[in-house]
Amino acid sequence: LHRGGLAERLCRLQNRERSAISFWRHRCVSEAEIPPDKSGILIVKILEVFEECTMQVAVCEQLEESPAATDSSDFVTSTAEPVLKVLFTRETAAHLKSGPQDIIHIYPPWQKLLLRNANVPVIMNTYFSQKVLRGGHLEAKEKAQGSTKKLIRKNIVSLAHTFRLNDPEDNRPQESSENQVACAAESTQTRTKGDSKQQLLALSAVNDSLLEMVESQGAVGWREVQVRVAVQRVYCLPAREGVRCQAQENNSAHAAGLFCRLCLLVQDAYGMFSEVQLQFLDSAEDVDQYCRRWEGKFCCLAGMKVVQRATRARTLGLFSLIDSLWPPVVPVKVPGQSQDSEMMTTNLPPPSFCYILTVQSGEIHMKVDEEEEISNLYQPPVVHGLKEIFQMGGCNVRCSFWARVLYLRLQTKHSVPINQREIWLFVTDFTLQDVAPVVPKVVAVSVAASCVLSTEVAEALAVASRFVFFRDALWGKGRIICVERTVLLLQKPLLYSAAGADLSELTGPVKLDELDSTTQANSICTVRGTVVGVDENTAYSWPTCDRCGNGKLELFPQDSKLLYCNQCAEVVISPVTKMQLEVFLSCPSRSQSTVKVKVWYKMRLFVLINMLLSLQSYEVRSVLGKEVGFRSCYVRAASSHPDCVGLEEIVLL
Repeated sequence: LHRGGLAERLCRLQNRERSAISFWRHRCVSEAEIPPDKSGILIVKILEVFEECTMQVAVCEQLEESPAATDSSDFVTSTAEPVLKVLFTRETAAHLKSGPQDIIHIYPPWQKLLLRNANVPVIMNTYFSQKVLRGGHLEAKEKAQGSTKKLIRKNIVSLAHTFRLNDPEDNRPQESSENQVACAAESTQTRTKGDSKQQLLALSAVNDSLLEMVESQGAVGWREVQVRVAVQRVYCLPAREGVRCQAQENNSAHAAGLFCRLCLLVQDAYGMFSEVQLQFLDSAEDVDQYCRRWEGKFCCLAGMKVVQRATRARTLGLFSLIDSLWPPVVPVKVPGQSQDSEMMTTNLPPPSFCYILTVQSGEIHMKVDEEEEISNLYQPPVVHGLKEIFQMGGCNVRCSFWARVLYLRLQTKHSVPINQREIWLFVTDFTLQDVAPVVPKVVAVSVAASCVLSTEVAEALAVASRFVFFRDALWGKGRIICVERTVLLLQKPLLYSAAGADLSELTGPVKLDELDSTTQANSICTVRGTVVGVDENTAYSWPTCDRCGNGKLELFPQDSKLLYCNQCAEVVISPVTKMQLEVFLSCPSRSQSTVKVKVWYKMRLFVLINMLLSLQSYEVRSVLGKEVGFRSCYVRAASSHPDCVGLEEIVLL
């Protein structure tokens, strides 16, 4: 606000106006009190009430006091202007709580507006209004208001109709009694069969604008009117702690296990986006199924309410996903313009806000037509090769790719719970294996704790090397991060588009880069060198279960010579011995430094490990000077003395 500017002056005027209205209402001790001087007071009786453009419009009958009346509350119909239209703001209407047959006193400074080609005057500036209740009917009437409800019609008027634009949809009736909401008011008439028929039509009334629905129905929500949108993405978001507590208070059946919420990213015919938060899930197992059933299809939403008006500055993650779907692939409607004119999908400004919607009171009113064809608004994920992604510019760009996961490493911060730790996935694809060493042959993908993984995906990553589809991961500053709204699937989606990338799956062995001066930390490489030292003080071994891999075996109570596994609840006959030690190598690629490799493996699979782990000096000396190669090593530090962890087999060269 600039000092003395229009916005500041308007703000001051509005504040003075609100103060004046509040002070005037405070002076009205009782609504039944009528000042003896009625000069300038407009007295009306409401005949019909409806809502339009957030204003309450009351069709009223103007009254005037009869000269022969003995009671000050006896009125007769005015002969000058018997019918008026009175406009009340939403705040004034909420204060009056008026309905048909109510008598309203409107105090100055009300204004009368005479419309061209209209016979009914319009009364404006009705902030100073008071409902008059007649004597003994005060208490009974208030009770009736609390027990009955009146359905007030809401008229949805488009700007194209207001400005008389040539729109084919203008032929639809603009004033519709189908869109109704319940408000507390006295019901003076019973519903007819026609009213019931209109209510049935209300449930089938479908709109195609999210913005128009929110502005006309309000942030509280809409039930009777539906909006038709296209489902662009299906994903899960982690449930916040406050939401979990609320779910437990509501006695949810699986409240203790709730950790994620099913969400949809939808788009309407005008290009407007919205995130719809649906039911809570105790796991993300069904995300793949929902993606295949719903993505790309039209759905009708009802019973929604606005949780938040999200802006780009506050929700960067959501808008990075929206930007990946912009501009639209087909021309979209433009509010206030004729839809017959040619519209362009390029050079359109990206959305600056969107509404986050949720269901009301746990009731889900959503219908997806799974039998219908794919929407022309739908944009499937564009699948890139990893080489192309690492050559992209920009920051916070969403990308999708199909890659083979070679290794999983969990973040080692012990102060953070395991389920909240970051995971590193080392992946590769055909585009990295078949190129010159411009980009590493294996790259790291960070999976944040906010990225919801299904149990199936988590188990597949931990057991063996698997191909995984990464949808809508975040790329920026040379890193790929899986964050909120990123989905990991074990199968390719049915609908996707390849951006000129070769998506062939790897069939042969994976090639790795050798350790050299350009190797960075948190990478996978091959190490070759001569053993120059073994740290005997850190070497140790331990037995593990040959069935489940449990490394915490106990002595069998009945026979101390045997080991017992608590997880299998059985005696371990043939334990697998695992060992660990640190080996120092002299590598030709790093001639100025010594490379330390931490080795831990199953003894029965590798004979060389038995030699390296021996604590007898003559056996240690026997391996010194031997040339060995570690096919796969994780580089923990890439300083002057690299620190590595062996991942696969050791080869004696």
